[in-house]
Amino acid sequence: MPDATLTARLDGAFAALPLVAILRGLTPAGADGVADALYGAGFRLIEVPLNSPEPFDSIARIRRRLPADALVGAGTITAVEQVAHLAALGAELAVMPHADTAVIAAAAAAGLVCVPGVATPTEAFAALKAGAAALKLFPAELLPPAGLKAMRTVLPPGTRILPVGGITPDTMGPYLAAGAAGFGLGSALYSPGLPAPEVAGRADRFVAAWRALRPA
Repeated sequence: MPDATLTARLDGAFAALPLVAILRGLTPAGADGVADALYGAGFRLIEVPLNSPEPFDSIARIRRRLPADALVGAGTITAVEQVAHLAALGAELAVMPHADTAVIAAAAAAGLVCVPGVATPTEAFAALKAGAAALKLFPAELLPPAGLKAMRTVLPPGTRILPVGGITPDTMGPYLAAGAAGFGLGSALYSPGLPAPEVAGRADRFVAAWRALRPA
């Protein structure tokens, strides 16, 4: 499980901005500029999916570049072997598309913040038991806010659930009202080759939408 220091950093990142930047298709050459743009906009949770070009190189670059209040890691983790590689980089986040309990347990044992994908209460409870720090409601396109609300009624209080898939600044409100703790943001925030200034503009729009829904 994450140690107390990492848990405190996770809590701080969620308090600052509970939006996870999903940088699918990012290359190492573009990593620094995109990371700077996102951090400048307020993002403190960043993942590079492992089906991106040279993902571990990009993760290592971003981890070295950003301050410790940002948590950086990989998405689309599907195998235990990938967890060890990620941990060796000093990364913190292990995000999965599914709820393979062996992978979750390996990530938790490595001291990573594991966020597996779930679509049912059965998967959610199994993921939490295996050591998940939060849950990724995926794919959100198939799981409307009403489904999230129903799931929240049976999960332990305080469980963080983040809808992922098709989220835009305009679709966050209903999920937030249903109990979402934050969101994972994919192609509406970043697509391969998008220049850093445009990433910054998209990030600003998401942050503005979040602040409007959750004013300080």
